[in-house]
Amino acid sequence: MNYTHEVEQMCSVAKGPHHGPAPIPEEGKWVKATQISDISGLSHGIGWCAPQQGACKLTLNVKNGIIEEALVETLGCSGMTHSAAMAAEILQGKTLLEALNTDLVCDAINVAMREIFKQLAYGRSQTAFSEGGLPIGASLEDLGKGLRSQVGTMFATKYKGVRYLEMAEGYVLNVALDENDEAIGYRFVHLGKMMEAIRKGVDPKEAYEKNIKTYGRYDEAVRVIDPRKE
Repeated sequence: MNYTHEVEQMCSVAKGPHHGPAPIPEEGKWVKATQISDISGLSHGIGWCAPQQGACKLTLNVKNGIIEEALVETLGCSGMTHSAAMAAEILQGKTLLEALNTDLVCDAINVAMREIFKQLAYGRSQTAFSEGGLPIGASLEDLGKGLRSQVGTMFATKYKGVRYLEMAEGYVLNVALDENDEAIGYRFVHLGKMMEAIRKGVDPKEAYEKNIKTYGRYDEAVRVIDPRKE
């Protein structure tokens, strides 16, 4: 250690308080974290790319500083999807600090990593007060049936009004309108359940028809429209 001449000439003053870091809640315990291996928890981070063209939701399950589970969900440019595939391979098995200092290819995923690091480092995790935390695989509970990300996609113009395109339940087939041409419900196909049925050998046409549902006052519609064409 090198010291400047000015510091060398100073007299020593003893340090009084030495109580360490403030404790943070981790998996049902209060922990004074002094190193990365002290960090445990399941949390989420949201990131965005420089032109704000896309976004990423990153979920990590960390045990004793090691990333045991990673869920990467992206929305935006197609390149981000491929970056997410790389990030999912890269992240698991790394320490939280290694992951923070790893180039995860996409700006949005890098920002999400930064944000989730802050969450975990300050004890703001989903498992802060859950004794023992959550088992590995818990992040999948955030997904819908068939392990599909829950996505909402809506489009609207002042000229032609609103169009529901995709809800958490599934892909919107029709939007129901009342006598005032106001949206009162919709008809959708649950893609997750449909694909699960097809994977189990159900005929695609049958799987499609069995997973069509309605929401709202669809049956009271004066007319229905295809939100992508009408």
